[in-house]
Amino acid sequence: MVKITTVKTKPYTDQKPGTSGLRKRVTVFQQNQHYAENFIQSIISVIEPSERQAATVVVGGDGRFFMKDAIQLIVQIAAANGIGTLVIGQNGIMSTPAVSCVIRKIKAVGGIILTASHNPGGPNGDFGIKYNISSGGPAPEGITNKIFEVSKSLQEYHICPELKVDISKIGKQTFEVDTFKPFTVEIVDSVEAYAEMLRGIFDFAALKELLSGPNHINVRLDAMHGVVGPYVKKIVCEELGSPANSAVNCIPQEDFGGHHPDPNLTYAADLVNTMKGGEYDFGAAFDGDGDRNMVLGKHGFFVNPSDSVAVIAANITGIPYFQKTGVKGLARSMPTSGALDNVAKALQMQLYETPTGWKFFGNLMDAGKLSLCGEESFGTGSDHIREKDGLWAVLAWLSILATRKQSVEEIMKDHWQKFGRNFFTRYDYEEVDSDAANKMMKDLETAMFDPAYIGKKLSSGDKTYEVAIADNFAYTDPVDGSVSKNQGLRIIFSDGSRIIFRLSGTGSAGPLFGSTLTAMKRTPRRFTKTHR
Repeated sequence: MVKITTVKTKPYTDQKPGTSGLRKRVTVFQQNQHYAENFIQSIISVIEPSERQAATVVVGGDGRFFMKDAIQLIVQIAAANGIGTLVIGQNGIMSTPAVSCVIRKIKAVGGIILTASHNPGGPNGDFGIKYNISSGGPAPEGITNKIFEVSKSLQEYHICPELKVDISKIGKQTFEVDTFKPFTVEIVDSVEAYAEMLRGIFDFAALKELLSGPNHINVRLDAMHGVVGPYVKKIVCEELGSPANSAVNCIPQEDFGGHHPDPNLTYAADLVNTMKGGEYDFGAAFDGDGDRNMVLGKHGFFVNPSDSVAVIAANITGIPYFQKTGVKGLARSMPTSGALDNVAKALQMQLYETPTGWKFFGNLMDAGKLSLCGEESFGTGSDHIREKDGLWAVLAWLSILATRKQSVEEIMKDHWQKFGRNFFTRYDYEEVDSDAANKMMKDLETAMFDPAYIGKKLSSGDKTYEVAIADNFAYTDPVDGSVSKNQGLRIIFSDGSRIIFRLSGTGSAGPLFGSTLTAMKRTPRRFTKTHR
């Protein structure tokens, strides 16, 4: 019989989870007494006590430092609070998309994901704890607010300190817990449920021909020592036949090999340089927890994320999943360029512009209004799950290559020819001082909201742009009518060009200040003339 212990604690005032959960430096979790325990207890407290015995909670993470310690705490606290079953990825490994997949497949009450996404790992890096609900998507504000309220007044938590689980062995382990019915922990293959889902979405025979047939292409996939490594090895290499050496950095490491697991031109520079050599036709990189991706063509041809989702949209009916479900709608986050808008208009598809945060897409998906969506921060996904999905996006691109029998660059240039081109760039300023960043945003907003700002002409080189709209983006959810204000400062010019300024909530030490610039759409004719 496993004994339950009640531990007295003091609440913390800084455990407010954002869309991406609670992210802090590892040292915050390690050096503040009961810090992790408090937050785990707060999560479980939002599951109704009467529902806990029948509840299953999925647990997985990206392999970063402190993950295994946190999993043992989750096991011990879940058992002491009467949760019936935990389903955990082998060795704790389970990508964020895979957790969403498993939650939906087994109808779990929710899931706890241990990740700080694309943020650095290791003893001096970041750690995060995120709660997803029964839809498989991130907890909405109503739930995260409840978690925060519990955390601010928490005086004790319940734990079974003697309970230890071997997370390396696949199978069920059952424990008798004092005052409760048996507590079950099931360790599952991290990849299989997710792989089974992908088999039902894509034409695996066509992908296998593309990757290992007589006229196969050469690919280079960089898992950046994150969670996607085992998925790429099992699905792309073993099942679809791509050579084993086409996938690199596939063993998850606690510090991501000392690198920043963010799939962009800066942090995936090794892949970019390899692609420039011309040996590979297609390249991709993935972030720490597997929900972001970067796509490259031969000679390092870069596909920006705004264009990536637009190309998938333009070719979406070639993917078997969408042949079955139809295309319900498209969506992009506000800072993302209007490339997707061009496709939606041309193909007469409904388009939604949302704030940054996957929960906004999830609401539309749950209401049957959305099939495909994307963010400029290298996140792309569809309604097959309720998270962005890096490997799904890469298989979507490979499916397009298999159908069209063109290179990435040819597909991209054909797309610009047909739909026009939006030029897009993003600037990130990391770990800036919070007070200074907030002051700068406030000062900028004051300048923008001066009535004289509308109509103002700003020049750069030989070009002049006239301000047509200056606002702080607000969104009214078409599903539930909820209003989200202050989602980013927008300067929109008369020709459709935009500058966006916003603070990101995904950092752990001060906000990430970012700005995005989107130049006007060139007409297909103009593009052809300019780039001939």
